[in-house]
Amino acid sequence: MKFHPIDRENWDRKIYFEHYLHQKCNYSISTNIDITMLLEQLRNKGLKLYPAFIYMVSKTVNSYKEFRTCFNEDGVLGYWDQMVPSYTIFHQDNKTFSSIWTDFNDEFPTFYNNYQIDLECYGDLKGLDTKENISENTFHISSIPWISFTGFNLNVHHDNDYLLPIITGGKYFYQKDKIWLPVSLQLHHAVCDGYHAGLFFMELQQLSYQSKEWLS
Repeated sequence: MKFHPIDRENWDRKIYFEHYLHQKCNYSISTNIDITMLLEQLRNKGLKLYPAFIYMVSKTVNSYKEFRTCFNEDGVLGYWDQMVPSYTIFHQDNKTFSSIWTDFNDEFPTFYNNYQIDLECYGDLKGLDTKENISENTFHISSIPWISFTGFNLNVHHDNDYLLPIITGGKYFYQKDKIWLPVSLQLHHAVCDGYHAGLFFMELQQLSYQSKEWLS
């Protein structure tokens, strides 16, 4: 996957980037996504919510280069053509988790099938990262399906150079004849402002509303 370097000196975001990078300023926003129609569609087709959630998040991340902006392994600032989701899976027997990754595909049936293959191959392996050959262009998704949180925050200390989004889903709940999924988005202010967080959640909600189109 191609990495596009950013010309920092002529970048219209230069002053914001340098200010918030120096301030080591990241932030998180949590909101609830209406998944009423999405869940109905998934149940009708006998499909699982978690891979659909991973697909929706990945499609949203890949829709905006701000969510794909980072430093590469050589310390160069730029953005990837496409990001690959690395997501957590829970081991019921010993209550630990592992992270595996699945190549993103814009066609949901293809992505879902690839997810199922990866889960079958690596789902029972114990360890933090059980699928090898993870690429640079990955971002992280996790799930806390036991609680419906109203806020969630990770404290990541990585020399302040981790710029990619981190997304966490919670336990869905029923309210006013709707089904809601709590979602937390963590961003670095050097590359993403509140506007970009708004874009993320609006895109995610639209994908949920339009699930009948991309699930077919």
